Amino acid sequence: MTEALHPGATIGILGGGQLGRMLSIAAARLGLRCHVYDPLANPPAGDVAHAVTTAGYDDTEALRLFADSVDVVTFEFENIPLEAVAVLEALRPVRPGARALEMSQDRLTEKDFLAGLGLATAPYRAVDTLEELEAALAEIGTPAILKTRRMGYDGKGQVRIMAPEEAPQAFAALAGAPGLLEGFVAFEREVSVIAARALDGSVTCYDPGENVHRDGILHTTTLPASLGRGRGTDAVLLAGRILNALDYVGVMGVELFVTASGLVVNEIAPRVHNSGHWTIEACVIDQFAQHIRAVAGWPLGDGSRHSDAVMTNLIGDEAGDWARYAADPATGLHLYGKAEARPGRKMGHVTRISPRR
Repeated sequence: MTEALHPGATIGILGGGQLGRMLSIAAARLGLRCHVYDPLANPPAGDVAHAVTTAGYDDTEALRLFADSVDVVTFEFENIPLEAVAVLEALRPVRPGARALEMSQDRLTEKDFLAGLGLATAPYRAVDTLEELEAALAEIGTPAILKTRRMGYDGKGQVRIMAPEEAPQAFAALAGAPGLLEGFVAFEREVSVIAARALDGSVTCYDPGENVHRDGILHTTTLPASLGRGRGTDAVLLAGRILNALDYVGVMGVELFVTASGLVVNEIAPRVHNSGHWTIEACVIDQFAQHIRAVAGWPLGDGSRHSDAVMTNLIGDEAGDWARYAADPATGLHLYGKAEARPGRKMGHVTRISPRR
């Protein structure tokens, strides 16, 4: 399918979390419907989506019925079994597609892909045994971070190693999962670029945002980032290279370390991204509308920013302070409709905007 979807068409979304929720809201503004597929009952996106299927990703019949009810399929997180995507791709277009999903699910595959494009990454080595970890530490040095190759996010599946003698304890923490050792990058700050690519190959990028993490979870994203025009342009061009190399369709988050010698790619996420939430208040076309436009075959919108912004995640009990945020006329409040606040769980976010400098 290469023609643009008409209003009234249905976009299938794999995953029903807060990103699926905000995608469904964006689609509704454009006259498009969303059908969410999620293994869990009553997902946050279910409050606003046109339809919800509750079934496992291994339920082939449910996947086929889901495909029959939609015109195109996308996803809101990257840890979807590739077998489920293969079932859907045989029936409907899946955008961004299995290649980007497969590459992002394995940190080693992702690092190899980025290095193959000539992009700088942290030094890394695959680690499957304690002996391999010790050899990698001898080569890369400490401090370093040992990560699981798969299923890690928001600081999960990671162990920091400050000295070689910590190797046995760190390796045991992986509980037998394949690992990747990454060397320490002496960075000045972390930024991210939210980039979009359309069916026709056109690319639009938002201004880089400057990120601050707390306990491994994104805390704030600030616009503009302290980059300078040259580095900002480099970051945008770098993101475009990645999207084009993957023949990507949709929005991607590209996380970068800013170092004294240049930009180092930390990781990429083939979906709308937490560090792009500021676009809802500070841009006419936010990242969610941009993603819907791309997967629906529409032209991309203007990604320029009309305001400066600071987005702050509300983690766990922080969302209980919603009344204070709601009383602030300069702050946009977003609550995700999750029933239970748990430590480390993203419950919402707030964005404060100010005139663009």
